[in-house]
Amino acid sequence: MKAKFCKKCTLKPKTSVSVKAMMVVLCLENVFNIIGAFDIPRYIYNSERKKFLPLSMTSFPVPNLFGTARDKAELFRERYSILQQRTHRHELFSPSPVVAHPDDSGSKFQLKTIETLLGNTTKVGEVIVLGMITQLKEGKFFLEDPTGVVQLDLSKAQFHSGLYTESSFVLAEGWYEDEVFHVNAFGFPPTEPSATTRAFYGNINLFGGPSSASVKASAKLKQLEDENEDAMFVFLSDVWLDQAEVLEKLHTMFSGYSPAPPTCFFFCGNFSSAPYGKNQIQSLKGSLKALADIICEYPSIHKSSRFVFVPGPEDPGPGSILPRPPLAENITEEFRQLVPFSVFTTNPCRVQYCTQEIIIFREDLVNKMCRNCVRFPSSNMDIPNHFVKTILSQGHLTPLPLYVSPVYWAYDYALRVYPVPDVLVVADKYDPFTITNTDCLCINPGSFPRSGFSFKVFYPSNKTVEDSKLQGV
Repeated sequence: MKAKFCKKCTLKPKTSVSVKAMMVVLCLENVFNIIGAFDIPRYIYNSERKKFLPLSMTSFPVPNLFGTARDKAELFRERYSILQQRTHRHELFSPSPVVAHPDDSGSKFQLKTIETLLGNTTKVGEVIVLGMITQLKEGKFFLEDPTGVVQLDLSKAQFHSGLYTESSFVLAEGWYEDEVFHVNAFGFPPTEPSATTRAFYGNINLFGGPSSASVKASAKLKQLEDENEDAMFVFLSDVWLDQAEVLEKLHTMFSGYSPAPPTCFFFCGNFSSAPYGKNQIQSLKGSLKALADIICEYPSIHKSSRFVFVPGPEDPGPGSILPRPPLAENITEEFRQLVPFSVFTTNPCRVQYCTQEIIIFREDLVNKMCRNCVRFPSSNMDIPNHFVKTILSQGHLTPLPLYVSPVYWAYDYALRVYPVPDVLVVADKYDPFTITNTDCLCINPGSFPRSGFSFKVFYPSNKTVEDSKLQGV
């Protein structure tokens, strides 16, 4: 472990000698890690053994950017199997081992497969099916699972809260007759807190990072996390480095933070307001150099803070397919020389700080999901609540058709949101929001230049978020 990571643990000067000694030991245990999407461990759910198996214990090939037809099929099959095992374990669907009264057993729901519906020639009433919404014919929706596909009649369907898009998985309740499934109600698979998931699967590290077991099991890391009250993460999105006003506001922000530097600044793209043209790469190099010069003006921040850069959808890179690799090394080389404590990572990426797990994703996803809804939500919940519920219920960052949000088939697992992280940062140009759902803090810092230079500050020791704005400064 390089010594530079020891500076991540910014403890107060009055900290006791024993805690400082513990801090040095824990730096060897990796207090702070940035995990790229292509470095996330590959686990496959085995329905027979009811556990997640590492890639090495399965017959699956090593992931490849040039995926095979099998990779595309497995992508949806794995999404389904993860949601199915989670739903089966929910109290509404798991049969009670001891039934005190005969009436109690009837209160549980039972999931059916599409195959069981298709095998019936008579009407089948009141069934619940877990499946994926697809549109195999223009204007006609179908429900699909690994056993088959059935046409849907949505004329009387009630939609519970959430954004129901094509390729999202739903619990459909209704009746089957004449080869059509008539839907009464649509709901999402129930979410599950991280603690519940880990109680079932033990301490395997599904999140990634150097630790062999889940960091949630480390009492020492937890102690450091609680005691290090100064730890602070700053999140900004759409950091347009080619705009003089944005650089000026960053100057102001660094000036304000220089007496007490944050642990880490997370800068999400796009890093240019006009990301086009033949001079785009040269312009971005110059913009990063200008940012490095500003950081060097504040020695305390330059020495103590970390800088993490997550590319946006319009930054230089290989198209819009997810996960996106980091900005090219030839673009960032000069910046990294001037600011050595900087990391240019993938989109999405993961961050492990002590026992906390954070997922960061830069994508304009809210509008994209609203545009692709089967039916736009009519309930009183605001759109961010619908959005957060959808992402956590689906256990995936982009529950959209592949033609709307392309994914490298073999790396779809890198977009999983399962087990639920402590913090999910979805950097979106939509208005900023902070929502807690299923013990997960979901943050959108908003577009820095478009939202009046607003950003979010996260304090890991007490899991609080502060709304910040550089207004009229």
